[in-house]
Amino acid sequence: MNNDYFYEIALTMLPGVGCQTQRQLLEIVGSAKALFEMPKKELKDLFGNRKKIVDAIVEKSVMGEAEKELEFVEKNHIKVLFYNESDYPQRLNRPGCEDTPILLYSLGDVDCNAARTISVVGTRRATPEGIDLATSLVKELREEEVTVVSGLALGIDTAAHTAALDVALPTVAVLGHGLDRIYPSMNRNLAKRIVNNGGALITERRSGTALSAGLFPARNRIIAAMCDATIVVEASVKGGALITANIATSYNRELFAFPGRVKDKYSEGCNAIIASGKAMLIRGADDLMANMGWERKGKMAGKQTTLFPELEGDEKVVYDIVDKGDGITMDEIRAMCDMTLPQIATALLGLELKNMCRCLPGKVYKTI
Repeated sequence: MNNDYFYEIALTMLPGVGCQTQRQLLEIVGSAKALFEMPKKELKDLFGNRKKIVDAIVEKSVMGEAEKELEFVEKNHIKVLFYNESDYPQRLNRPGCEDTPILLYSLGDVDCNAARTISVVGTRRATPEGIDLATSLVKELREEEVTVVSGLALGIDTAAHTAALDVALPTVAVLGHGLDRIYPSMNRNLAKRIVNNGGALITERRSGTALSAGLFPARNRIIAAMCDATIVVEASVKGGALITANIATSYNRELFAFPGRVKDKYSEGCNAIIASGKAMLIRGADDLMANMGWERKGKMAGKQTTLFPELEGDEKVVYDIVDKGDGITMDEIRAMCDMTLPQIATALLGLELKNMCRCLPGKVYKTI
């Protein structure tokens, strides 16, 4: 164990110093150890009137807790992942992710920087159809070397982790609490399976962290940041899955959702983010792989049954416009025809369902 982790852990325990400030401090000072060795006068110059922080550093008030946590980590064979080291999930260091943690605790052995990483999220109160969608999606990726990330919650999270284990795909469970417990307790055996089969449990929280509702939205930002794409399977309009979805888009990650019936409560969230243009509609792994630009390794991607499907009306007009260039927005399409934006959106959706068009980052459309 790197002895410097003592100071890194202590830094994360300083009162009133959040993740973004921690990153800024390390850029200014150079290391956590150097911060704790700074003279009081220099600390006052650095922190100004934030006396509580200065006193905590000078008086070493967090050192006892940091030492206790380091002992827990070493005793339980937990890895400490620090943001400037190669085994830390480097996607969390991308521009725009300054609020992600500088330090993570990991139990298990998984490559957090695998080439293809997705998160699968959704409601805890999943329907049988939702469970089937999540399970089928992951199992269709069995030969594609994809790492599956979720939050170990009941419902969709559990289905995604379980399916990944069943087809020997690596899976990561991001927790909202320390590694001294498993929540929900019903998933203790699932957590053991993840660790014992090449996956990992990851968290930013130290041991002894009390459970609270606010920990889980914070956890969701790690799920979103760790991945190239987030797939929402089922979600209500106020569900935690939509928090993850919104964070994913704020981090410039790809967002996908399975559509559902209009009046189903746990399809409302998915339908809403598809309708708003935040998420791309998918029906399975073929759609995901195609829209991510990932070449199928296991089998040929699904193909259209007709090479050139006949198009009529609005779809033909929109297709002809989109097909002329290397990418075009809805506003640009509108400027080139007499259709309204809702008409254009409906036509684009129809073309996507026919696998004739796809939406790229920035809501730019291109023919396939």
